[in-house]
Amino acid sequence: MFDTKWITENPAQFDAGLARRGAEPQAEKIVALDDKRRAHIQKLQDAQSRRNAASKEIGKAMAGGDKDLAEKLKAEVGELKSVIQNANDEQRLIDDQLKELLSAIPNIPLAETPDGANEADNVEARQSGTRPDLGFTPKQHFELGEDLGMMDFETAAGMSGARFVILTGKLARLERAIGQFMLDLQTEKNGYTEVNPPLLVRDQAVYGTGQLPKFADDLFATTDGRWLIPTAEVPMTNMARESIIDEANLPKRLTALTPCFRSEAGSAGRDTRGIIRQHQFWKVEMVSLTTPETSRQELDRMTNCAEDVLKQLGLHYRVMALCTGDMGFGAQLTYDIEVWLPGQEAFREISSCSVCGDFQARRMNARYRPDEGKGTRFIHTLNGSGLAVGRTLVAVMENYQNADGSITVPEVLKPYMGGTSKIEA
Repeated sequence: MFDTKWITENPAQFDAGLARRGAEPQAEKIVALDDKRRAHIQKLQDAQSRRNAASKEIGKAMAGGDKDLAEKLKAEVGELKSVIQNANDEQRLIDDQLKELLSAIPNIPLAETPDGANEADNVEARQSGTRPDLGFTPKQHFELGEDLGMMDFETAAGMSGARFVILTGKLARLERAIGQFMLDLQTEKNGYTEVNPPLLVRDQAVYGTGQLPKFADDLFATTDGRWLIPTAEVPMTNMARESIIDEANLPKRLTALTPCFRSEAGSAGRDTRGIIRQHQFWKVEMVSLTTPETSRQELDRMTNCAEDVLKQLGLHYRVMALCTGDMGFGAQLTYDIEVWLPGQEAFREISSCSVCGDFQARRMNARYRPDEGKGTRFIHTLNGSGLAVGRTLVAVMENYQNADGSITVPEVLKPYMGGTSKIEA
């Protein structure tokens, strides 16, 4: 959501930002609708003021014995009540039209966000680590998992359909170990507060973080009007909804390990084998609430926290600055972290860290009270994966596989594996 006052004062700058994202200009429509809303509010206030004044004049006319004037004023008040009621209905309609228009517009990118049309235009920021030299032709994770007898797609499909899996034995424990390791790292080392949030939320929550109304098809809905969370970003960011936080309590850094649910609409034919793209998966999510002055620096910190996981696991990865055409709806600047998968001989996304400015805060009415000065300001929000657990499992399996099909357990995960150092059939 946007500040209509700023758009009115900077229409060309606003449309230029949208043009960078390949979106049509909207400033003229917004300004015209906002002007209409303001004029209508003024008309409504004038009618209310006249009604109040006429009501007082009735008493004076009655006290002075002027019944004719009193009756005339009563008739006027009655007409004004009808005018005000109709005006209130019209104002709600205009407000809804403006909200609908603003809700469908993506966030304006920061100046440093690379311009581009799609993922081919993303810019590499850095790489870390080296690609492993396995000394044999590596398998993909689903081949390893099926050969181990611990990754069952057929049974999962029979009960749930495509894009589900059943993990068993040591492989199931390895996934659990990865999630617990990442959660411990983010809380004990990187200063995030652990949250155990609801997995079902109402419309206002997914609207607040930008999934509604534009991306309803990407979500799973329940029969009682709730949504399964696509990421813990939704409930954790909404913890600030309709609230005012003292600046002294910022930044707030939150993290959660939760199941996530996505319909993967528009992903037909992509990653149909394996667990790269599932309807249900685990993820450690990070959320930060900051002041406007510190949000950009917080993005670098959050990205480093996500990278920390891969460094401790000894995995090769690169950080990509997403271009304007590949960036998410609510983001101003996004860094994707892509891990190297030997079985695919490719980098694949394993984390995405974004700064959203006050885009989500305006939708949620999430504010803070500055230490100095009066009034309140909208907070800035950030979110990032720290990391996607299933994809990290894929990376560990492919990078730590052995020629006999076994998988060596990385050192940092051994304490979570009950002493197991190798997963074998």
